[in-house]
Amino acid sequence: MEGNASKPRLLLVEDEDALRSTLRLNFELEGYDVTTAVTGPDALQRLRGARYDVVVMDVMLPGMDGFTVVETIRLEGNATPVLFLTARAGAPDRIRGLKAGEDHLAKPFELEELLLRVAKLVDRSNGKVVGTVLESFTFGDNEVDFQRYEVKGQGGLRKTLSQREMMLLRLLVEREGEVVSREEILQKVWGYNVFPTTRTVDNFIVGFRKYFEPDPREPRHFHSIRGVGYKFTR
Repeated sequence: MEGNASKPRLLLVEDEDALRSTLRLNFELEGYDVTTAVTGPDALQRLRGARYDVVVMDVMLPGMDGFTVVETIRLEGNATPVLFLTARAGAPDRIRGLKAGEDHLAKPFELEELLLRVAKLVDRSNGKVVGTVLESFTFGDNEVDFQRYEVKGQGGLRKTLSQREMMLLRLLVEREGEVVSREEILQKVWGYNVFPTTRTVDNFIVGFRKYFEPDPREPRHFHSIRGVGYKFTR
């Protein structure tokens, strides 16, 4: 990190005390300004409250797993690069981790390899080539600006959406063609500490149909799958 005017900010999320202390010490020796978190909700709070150059995130965390934390901040438009630490080496977990973050490393790992991977993420992040999130989207006659929270809908409608509306819209759009369960929506859009009814999600979908469907009674884009969840199609 020689020659840097300021230290890169690193968020380290790990619930094992000994490992967290060891990693923090080594990252600080490498020149990082390190903030730590122990639980998933704690990590989410820190990511919402400050800007970091890179995140090192354990997957198995109390309260909320690391994948869900990162998938949630991506819905909010946070593009901070993330390296996952995981003891789960199966293909589905590797794929989910790479979709949400930029890299992953299986436990146990070599410290030198971790330090090199994190340094490369920071270098690439400074070049703005990692951590991309969807900024805009067009379907039918509709336009969505995820950065400004603005949409252009049917009949010339122009509207500014709430953060939760935009998070739900992003979740459905990025999972185009897939059925997203109510449970997943409530978890990622409303969080663990809020307990809305499933009717709350229904009301958001009704709103989307009013904004974006030529005929809300015959939806082309926002579909309810009875007893399961919702699906977006173009």
